[in-house]
Amino acid sequence: MSRRCQITGKGVLTGNNVSHANNKSRRRFLPNLQETSLLSDILGTAVPLRMTTNGIRTVEHNGGLDAFLLSTPNRKLPPEALTVKRRILRVQEKKAAVA
Repeated sequence: MSRRCQITGKGVLTGNNVSHANNKSRRRFLPNLQETSLLSDILGTAVPLRMTTNGIRTVEHNGGLDAFLLSTPNRKLPPEALTVKRRILRVQEKKAAVA
């Protein structure tokens, strides 16, 4: 399983550990990933996702999972988020056709 946020796409960054003697050795900066389930109003279920804490705050700031995915352009979403977005759009179209 990759260390990448399924909503924002943030991943691992690299840099240097720098000692007091100015010796440099490579290190990795890992994202703060959390296993979380966000409730989708349109789907009517909880969607399990592996997201960074910053991604969780972004989704909540934008009004929930459905509002965030529908307002974000496809080119800015990683593949995992696009699959959830397609599911939401499919269910939304079915509800519109019935009504």
